[in-house]
Amino acid sequence: MNQRNKGSMHTFHIPVMGTGFTIDTPLKVAKYGISSVISLVDDVLIEQMRKFHCQQTGEPYEMISKQDEDHRARRITAYLNLMDHLVKKQVNGLQTAPFCEGSEITRYYEMLPDVSLKQVYREMLATESSDEKLRIQEQLRKLAVPGSIDVNIMTKLDRDAYRNGVKQSPEFSDALSALRGFARSTINGSIVCSAGFNRRLYSYMTQFKDFFPDKDNCLKKHIILKVSDYRSSIIQGRFFAKKGLWVSEYRVESGLNCGGHAFASDGFLLGPILEEFKNKKQELISNLYKIYNEAVKLKKQISFDLPHETNITAQGGIGTAHEDQFVLDHYKIDGTGWATPFLLVPEVTNVDEETLKKLSDATKDDLYSSDISPLGVPFNNLRDNN
Repeated sequence: MNQRNKGSMHTFHIPVMGTGFTIDTPLKVAKYGISSVISLVDDVLIEQMRKFHCQQTGEPYEMISKQDEDHRARRITAYLNLMDHLVKKQVNGLQTAPFCEGSEITRYYEMLPDVSLKQVYREMLATESSDEKLRIQEQLRKLAVPGSIDVNIMTKLDRDAYRNGVKQSPEFSDALSALRGFARSTINGSIVCSAGFNRRLYSYMTQFKDFFPDKDNCLKKHIILKVSDYRSSIIQGRFFAKKGLWVSEYRVESGLNCGGHAFASDGFLLGPILEEFKNKKQELISNLYKIYNEAVKLKKQISFDLPHETNITAQGGIGTAHEDQFVLDHYKIDGTGWATPFLLVPEVTNVDEETLKKLSDATKDDLYSSDISPLGVPFNNLRDNN
């Protein structure tokens, strides 16, 4: 179980997919306890989506234009705050729904994996005492917590910003503005840093208190690093630890299983990489904890007896529940990410019917290597997908 999701029983998350496929996925799945990730690359799209969902839900909307000061960060904060507000309303509705066939709270518990909380639900269904049934239902209502709203920053996409032809200070760059937008939002989620090491972005995180623990050893916002191997985790984790920042999750994604990107690699598959994490996880946590605790002591005048929770998760290449269970059991990881399979689920991602059919019918001959990626890396694309 991933504790950073405040009690969610699901061991999988839905990763970021492009700029638009998962842009509002939290509104579709978070109420069921499922965590998902949205992209912060395109603030124009984010502003358009905020306007759309405000109109759909009757929430007030005031445009943040490109001419407004710090517009990129403000757009992101406003959108994330809206997501947070709407998900909380959905969860309140779910928690007060009746336990009957087809209701939201029934759907919540029916979709849970076979964990202890699912057993409590089954106990409620089986009990014949009306008083006992009501008592268990009230308990279940409180335990129906949402999945987290997480965000993704592609660290290499960090253009400097210009205003009226004048280069702005570094904090207005693409990546730093996106970070600021997330850090100032109300959500208790995680920021997923992917696609490289960005020193100025990582250093900028120290400017926001939500990334540091409070007196009760709790983090309001978590840091997730998407890494390709164990060595990358050590290098980046140490950089954060020296600044008094804790990485709550290392999200492993093999170069051979990284979405549509055809990253160059030495041919290492996900299995051997996860095996190294399995054997060295405690060593990783112990080494980084010593560095981190000293840094926190200097910065915040506090220290901790134990490290914060650290999860190792994996994504890429998982297509069935059997494969998912194998990865969880064999490599002893804390969770998995399912991406491509959810592109075929219209209740979760935004894919038009024509593209959905092309994806469903596609064979290996329908794929080709293109140059559409903003990272400058060959990208596997679908033919005739205009």
